[in-house]
Amino acid sequence: MPHDYSLSQTFIHQTPTHEHLIRWTRLGNPTAPPLVLIHGTPWSSFVWHGLATSLSPHYHIHLYDHPGFGTSPAPRRVADPAAHNNDNDNAQIDLDASLVLRADATAALLKHWALPTPPHIVAHDNGGLVALRLLLEHGIQFASLCLIDVVALGPFGGLPFFKLVADNEAVFAAIPPNFIEGLLRAYIRSATYKPLPSALEDVLCAPWLEEGGQGPQRFLRELVQAHCRDAGGVEDGYKSVGGRAPTKIIWGREDAWIPVETAQRLKEALNAEEVVVVEDAGHLVQYDQPGRLAVEVGLWLSKHGGKE
Repeated sequence: MPHDYSLSQTFIHQTPTHEHLIRWTRLGNPTAPPLVLIHGTPWSSFVWHGLATSLSPHYHIHLYDHPGFGTSPAPRRVADPAAHNNDNDNAQIDLDASLVLRADATAALLKHWALPTPPHIVAHDNGGLVALRLLLEHGIQFASLCLIDVVALGPFGGLPFFKLVADNEAVFAAIPPNFIEGLLRAYIRSATYKPLPSALEDVLCAPWLEEGGQGPQRFLRELVQAHCRDAGGVEDGYKSVGGRAPTKIIWGREDAWIPVETAQRLKEALNAEEVVVVEDAGHLVQYDQPGRLAVEVGLWLSKHGGKE
């Protein structure tokens, strides 16, 4: 698979409050087991390119950009005559602190795909919380679940920078876009243990720049969301996860965003089958240790009904 593939398909999901346009694609062997890769914040499906390339001969891979990420436009709030929300309620719905809307849109997309068998799910960052909501709240069956440096356990203190932005959102909103670009680049650099090549950093930053599809204000909004997120009542069902889908946790030893100790806590909370800690890797294991990640995910999938 070339690294410049495009998400050529579109899907629209509409709720009483929002319209979501999702760009997606699928690749690999159409007769092979389905595999869905779920990205987090502030990433897009681009972070899965290397892993998808490695696994595409053996799986029917489904990739998409969450609404408001990569090439998918931000969710659009629509008028709802039956709703009588005040401005504060609407602002909270738009913020989507618990990722409810993102999980709802993903669930609709999975149903649209009409996969012939339950998919294997691989999720990263707050895509992990989306995946857990799919399983526990939407009742979507998984062949297996692999969670990579995920956001899943509260309380979500996150990076101090998140709180700084959330407490001073109006101040940050007034910062010129080129200054926000500096913050964005520093933030993305902190996600890896090894320095990112400049061309790769440019691609990861591109959607959030002034000329990008999302823009700097959307980036700031995502930082506020990261500070305000919660797991709602979904954590109450965590103990059943391992019984519903075999679960593996992969974590970068040097993750500066979510401490590696979280991996063992999450294993116990989910009754997961195994934890693998990857040395010399930060939050973006995909770039720090792509080969090791491909091996670990490939072994896991083949163990649970995938192809060798």
